[in-house]
Amino acid sequence: MTTPLTLRPISAQEHRDFVAGRSSASFLQTPAWATVKAEWRAESVGWHRGPELVGVGLVLYRQLPKVRRYLAYLPEGPVIDWSGDDLEAWLAPLVTHLKREGAFAVRMGPPVVTRRWSAEQVKAGIADESVRRLGDVPPLERSQEGACVIAQLHELGWQQQTAEGGFTAGQPQFNFQIPLVDEQGQPRCEADVLAGMNQLWRRNIKKADKSGVEVTLGDRTDLKAFHDLYAHTAERDHFTPRPLAYFETMYDALHAEDPDRIQLWLARHEGDLVAATIAIRVGTHAWYSYGASSTEKRDVRGSNGVQWAMIRHALDAGAHVYDLRGITETLDADDPHVGLIQFKVGTGGQAVEYAGEWDLPINRAIYKAFQLYLARRG
Repeated sequence: MTTPLTLRPISAQEHRDFVAGRSSASFLQTPAWATVKAEWRAESVGWHRGPELVGVGLVLYRQLPKVRRYLAYLPEGPVIDWSGDDLEAWLAPLVTHLKREGAFAVRMGPPVVTRRWSAEQVKAGIADESVRRLGDVPPLERSQEGACVIAQLHELGWQQQTAEGGFTAGQPQFNFQIPLVDEQGQPRCEADVLAGMNQLWRRNIKKADKSGVEVTLGDRTDLKAFHDLYAHTAERDHFTPRPLAYFETMYDALHAEDPDRIQLWLARHEGDLVAATIAIRVGTHAWYSYGASSTEKRDVRGSNGVQWAMIRHALDAGAHVYDLRGITETLDADDPHVGLIQFKVGTGGQAVEYAGEWDLPINRAIYKAFQLYLARRG
């Protein structure tokens, strides 16, 4: 008979050691992320089978206005074995603990892939006027594990959230990723990854090189230069930028946990900063997290040059995936979000759908009031 799972709070060091012993985990499930999200109360929890630590989670608690009740959030987590057919054994002790901590609801984002599409399929979908969303395109692959997780969550009373709403911005359900290993799990070479890109991407990478764009790894002292360019990008592209202090906190927290966790990349042309990015890596998973580019000198293709440097660095580090993060599901050629998808599709990777974010109401009356509050805010 299998020893039942128990759950209890663990130290940040136990949490770090467990993540370090795995192939990869989301950076949002590292103890360092608790420092970045200082406006939430954070707790590291661990699942034990007997004395052995077999799973971990970073729980972020956001208090409701005026009452001591919390939304307990595990972004892109927890870090458990999602492949079995008894998720209740993992989730029941978690819910019991969070209820005791005053949670009125639990939100989590299982790091489980449900469907994949090739770059060619996405490109064809954008060109087809009858296709409006990625879900209209038959996928390259459907994950049995993902389908099993979703079926079990429904049975256990969890509710899938729409990608648009959320107490926070929420994590993207659809990402674009470049596999850095082949189907046999062997590392791909640079030439193979480059050959998988479309002609425009290859030409732009070559243009950046020929134009004399120099890409270097920066350090904390370069964050101000990155942020100035990022603020410029935000004004041009009409989004609200995060303050410099946020990036300083993020850099300090992730760098302290592991010096290779976060990298700042800078692309310069004749001394002018033309593109800058932030990359994050946990084990075999590398993410492109933030990017900025100048409106001037766009023709030297600094954005392509810096992306290629990041991809090569991820390959050298033994990463299995280079993750360009979120895309929207729309494939409508008239939608303004399609430009971002087309930029990412040019890398020749895959569109990947995750299981998405799920809520379990613990106190239904408070949860309903919480949803009404969100609806009024939105």
